[in-house]
Amino acid sequence: MNGQTLTKAGIVDYIYERTDKNRAEIKDLVETVLDIMKQAIKKDHALLVSGFGKFEAYAKKARKGRNPQTNETITLPPRKVVVFRLSRKFRAELNG
Repeated sequence: MNGQTLTKAGIVDYIYERTDKNRAEIKDLVETVLDIMKQAIKKDHALLVSGFGKFEAYAKKARKGRNPQTNETITLPPRKVVVFRLSRKFRAELNG
């Protein structure tokens, strides 16, 4: 990985180069893992991957905002957001 963003296709290629599985099988596996992760976050509002980090979903309340083109005050609707927190172990690896 040379400073570029790793994509889903890149993950498939990375695994393909290191296994004897075909690309279609690997793509299906990657899609399945990502789907499991999404469902866990939707259902439980959290996903913990030991040694990596934790994804957490939470609801943001409606808030006041401003249309930058017209300067009009608007109300932004409530929404859900997901945050990621590194595990201590991964943070230590990342920071040397």
